[in-house]
Amino acid sequence: MEPIILASGSLRRQEFFRLLDLPFSIMPALIDENYGDATDPRGIAEDMALKKVNKILDLLKSGMPPWICGADTIISVDGIIFGKPKDRDDAKRMLTALQGREHDVVTAVTLYNGRNRSINSRTVVSTVTFALLSEGEIEWYLNTGEWQGMAGAYKIQGLAGCYVSKINGSYSSIVGLPIREFYVMLRESGYPYGGNQ
Repeated sequence: MEPIILASGSLRRQEFFRLLDLPFSIMPALIDENYGDATDPRGIAEDMALKKVNKILDLLKSGMPPWICGADTIISVDGIIFGKPKDRDDAKRMLTALQGREHDVVTAVTLYNGRNRSINSRTVVSTVTFALLSEGEIEWYLNTGEWQGMAGAYKIQGLAGCYVSKINGSYSSIVGLPIREFYVMLRESGYPYGGNQ
């Protein structure tokens, strides 16, 4: 199998690639993640995933790689979009807003096939419900530092799982890569995987 460039420094996505036994190299796409005045979580996630792929293509102009994967996860509640917190206070603001209610987790994935220069994209929207949290619980979680670099200031596969009362949708997508949809993308794009050889 040909290696796929993962345009992300996300340890979660790397773990999924290992789980899927896919050969890959890591090349984080350092893009500007400021989405300005945009308010559509789905559109923002899709735009960011595509920008990550395009950033790698720009960096590798002379030697076009056969495969690149970009992904992005956005969290929203009441039309307010939560990306990665800037600092502890920002993380506290996010966790306070999310506690005791449901929010959307949007993950977009873009797969570039350098053989025919085609793009395949998928977006998955899942919902997560947090239990009511005390001030002490929020402070405890902030003290763990687990919120750093996480959309919505939490890591569902970590200690924040203690606060999740309900999930509707794709758990792997909430973590950072919708495995089922990504598998379908690989097959549709002609990647030799899962009996598609």
